[in-house]
This record gives sequence, C-alpha cells and structure tokens, in this order.
Amino acid sequence: MIETVRLTKRYGDLTAVSSLSLHVEKGEIYGFLGPNGAGKTTTIMMLLGLLPPTEGEVKLFGKSLSEDYFNIKRRIGVLSEVQYLYEEMTALEYLRFFGELYQVENVDERIKQVLGQVNLYDRRNELLKGYSKGMKQKLGLARALLHDPEILILDEPVSSLDPYGIKEVRDILMEENQKGKTIFISSHILSEIERTCHRVGIMNRGRLLAEDTMADLKRRLMEEVELVLELEAVTDTIVSGLRELPFVVSVEAHGNRLTVKTKADKDYRGQISSTVSAKGGVVLGLRRHEMSLEEAFVTITENNLFLLTKEGPAA
Repeated sequence: MIETVRLTKRYGDLTAVSSLSLHVEKGEIYGFLGPNGAGKTTTIMMLLGLLPPTEGEVKLFGKSLSEDYFNIKRRIGVLSEVQYLYEEMTALEYLRFFGELYQVENVDERIKQVLGQVNLYDRRNELLKGYSKGMKQKLGLARALLHDPEILILDEPVSSLDPYGIKEVRDILMEENQKGKTIFISSHILSEIERTCHRVGIMNRGRLLAEDTMADLKRRLMEEVELVLELEAVTDTIVSGLRELPFVVSVEAHGNRLTVKTKADKDYRGQISSTVSAKGGVVLGLRRHEMSLEEAFVTITENNLFLLTKEGPAA
C-alpha cells in the first residue's frame, strides 16, 4: 500500500533522508519513529507529494505518486501535527467545505458520523476559534476520516490530547483498522505506538535503522532475558541447580524471590520451572521482564544500530 524506493532528499550538503526503502502492507498499522531531526516529517511530506524527492520514488496502491497524483490523493486521509483551521467557521461548516471538495455522498450524514466518532457532534455549531487544541486535533482527525480513505497518514495524532482523548483516538484508529484501513503513524508517544502498531520503523540521521514487529525488534536487541521467580522457599539446592543450567547467565536470591538471567535465544521459562520443581521447590509466580519500545528506541538511536537484516544487530 505504501512503498518508498531508495527515497532521498538533500538540501545542499545536508541529506535529510537517505536511500529510504519502506514497505507498508495493506491493513497494517505502521509506526514511524525517530528523534527530532531524524527525517520523519521530510519523509511524510514526500509521501504526500508536497516535497519532491532528490532521488527515489514513492508508490501508493502500487502506483507511482507522480503517475496518478490527484486520484491517489483522494484515497488518502491526512492529519498533521498542527491544525490550520478556518476559525470563523463552525465545525459543521468546516467539514461541509471538505465534504464538497471530496464529493462525499450523503455528506451531512457522514459529518454526523465522524463528529460522533471524535465526540464533537454536540459542539458542531460552535466557532472553531473557541475550540481547545485538543478539540482542534480531534476535528482534524474527523476531516481525515470524512471521505472514508483507504490509507490514513497521521503525524502526531494525539498531540495536545489528555489521557481520555488519547484513548478515544486509539479506539478510533483500531476500529478503522478493523475496517481494513492502512494506517501510517508518526508519533513521539511510544506507549501508544506500542499498543496499536503491528510494525515499526525507526529512523535516525535520515536513515532507516530498524524495521520489524515490536516483539522481534526487542528480541533481537536483548542479549539476556530477566526472569523473576517467587518461590515458596529459596534453598541453596535450587540456586545451585539453576546455576548449572547451560543457558543460565546468573541467579540472584532476594528472600523468597529469585532473579534469573538467561540467554535470549529461546524461551526457557519451562525449563526453569521444571528445574525448581525437581529440586523440591514450589513456584508461586514467574514474571519475564520485557524490554519496552522506549528502551528499544533509545538503544537503537543512541548506538545508531542498523537492524534491517534478520541476522541481528550490526553497527
């Protein structure tokens, strides 16, 4: 659905985006991440045809953006980080304006639907200059959804929203994805990306450093896995038995709790539990510490790790 082929943008001696090749599948929610200055906004501008690439190509729906620009754009919904609204309009007037541009059928009914989705229908007759930043952001999402696009490209979709508003937008995006929409999200709120996205791409200094599912990305970064076991009682026999296992890196005891670090090549929880039982112990609880997307993001960008191959990290 969304593909870039060696996409590059230079400004004189500065390369903002370098040979970027992305591939977002139909029906996927894709998180596009990177620190400030990584090249995310420049990439989005090229995806939308608002900025010409220096080299490379953007393909949407299997077609080059340059071949069928206007028809392709009609199939895309866009939400930018900052909303530039006609503030002397009401929400109803604003959406009717865009409904006419996109030739939306049964436009008043469709406006009612999308304003209901973002919980603004009761505020439809108020002037936009009286809207809060969060309300304006939600209205921008309603505008992006109005013509029922096949692809949503969202830049910081939960910017300026409170926790309740963030949940509202998350629920809307999950609902739209279940209808078959492909969603491309750029955001600094990594917890939301982790909750919603099927795959992520991480950029730094204009290059795509990593692209994978969250689970596989974190697995490839972890050299060790930390397991926390709560036992009925910790004995020297149990500790010694665990330390003898070839995949165990270390074992530390804290009262009736053990912290066991293992190699990250496999899931060893079954073997750990079996060993404890064989040594006369009773496992009351076992928790595996999972690397968060935030930890993975920091590790990749700070160390400039290149993780585009399945073989694992490469400098």
